[in-house]
Amino acid sequence: MIGVAGAWLVLLSSMARHVRLTPRLEMGRENTETPLVSVILPARNEEAYIGRCLRTLSDQDYPEYEVVTVDDSSGDSTGEIIRKCAAADPRIVPVAARPKPDGWMGKNWACMEGYAKARGQLLLFTDADTAFAPGVISAAVHCLLSDRLDALTAIPRIRANDFLTRVTLPVLSTFLHTRFSALRVNDPKKKTGYFFGSFFMMPREVYEAVGTHEGVRHEIIEDGALGRKVKEAGYRLKMVLADDHIDAVWARDGHTLWNGLKRLIVPLYLQSAGITAGILAAVAFLLFLPFPLAAYSAVWNAGLSSTVLAAASSSASLLALCGAAAETRILRIGLPHCLACPLGGAVITAGFLVGALRARGSNSVSWRGRMYTLSDFSHRFIDV
Repeated sequence: MIGVAGAWLVLLSSMARHVRLTPRLEMGRENTETPLVSVILPARNEEAYIGRCLRTLSDQDYPEYEVVTVDDSSGDSTGEIIRKCAAADPRIVPVAARPKPDGWMGKNWACMEGYAKARGQLLLFTDADTAFAPGVISAAVHCLLSDRLDALTAIPRIRANDFLTRVTLPVLSTFLHTRFSALRVNDPKKKTGYFFGSFFMMPREVYEAVGTHEGVRHEIIEDGALGRKVKEAGYRLKMVLADDHIDAVWARDGHTLWNGLKRLIVPLYLQSAGITAGILAAVAFLLFLPFPLAAYSAVWNAGLSSTVLAAASSSASLLALCGAAAETRILRIGLPHCLACPLGGAVITAGFLVGALRARGSNSVSWRGRMYTLSDFSHRFIDV
């Protein structure tokens, strides 16, 4: 518990530095150059979100862009909504994806299908559950060109739709400020490279040079893998904060939250049971155990050991609450939700544990209506 409290001090310090020093996407700058931008938007069973996303893309003030919208074999009305939006705005290019070949993750294939139809010099990849302020594309192009970047990604405001996600997301988000901090991504001396799937832009030649989505076709976290390849190839990558101008949905509801947690741990277990066990232990100690141990030590009095345990676990619990409180403010989901962070930690721990236990008897995982086997996953998943 003393070690856990120390870990939380490091996390809080990293969070404060990240919030203070991460550059923001600057809006309202005029572009002297306006290369054609192809927005590539894959969508599978997104009838609840695709219309909103396309409306915000249609409202962009950038003069030269197209929205290549890929219906990835949807079983709902996603394709119909795309066609209606395309009829109202000729900049929206509807694409029906061909059946996914073996060995590809679904979204990665849909992105390739969009790329095949794109005409732009700059490629902007996004998700169907993302929404944009009117000047986002203009601001991104200005940042990319004026800073002479090879790739740009933006941190959106993450929306949480239900109670369980609101109490879980702040706990998970604390870790984004350490390994995946924009400060690490923007430092050319660091190896960290990462894209947010809701917004990343690069010139066509850079995308092709790193192998397109075909080079990450096995990756379940394809945006992270592609960002890593860009950084490893020596290209200049920048991450900016755009939470006032872009928002994205992390988990649609409690069901997708639970499945998402299991989805993350299953391929990890299939590649290394030992690493998975270590992660499960770390997650349990950091996110959940301080709270019941603090309550237990408060009523169990057995001398010095219980006093030390009470002090350490209470400190760890308080620091975890501070982290959750800071994140609820950053995420704008209501400060009272931080009080339920013990529940959030329990959900994350349980989701990872159930996913690992299921992986012991299965070598497949379900995602967006498709089943993927171990052979579909990259063996660099752990690195991502």
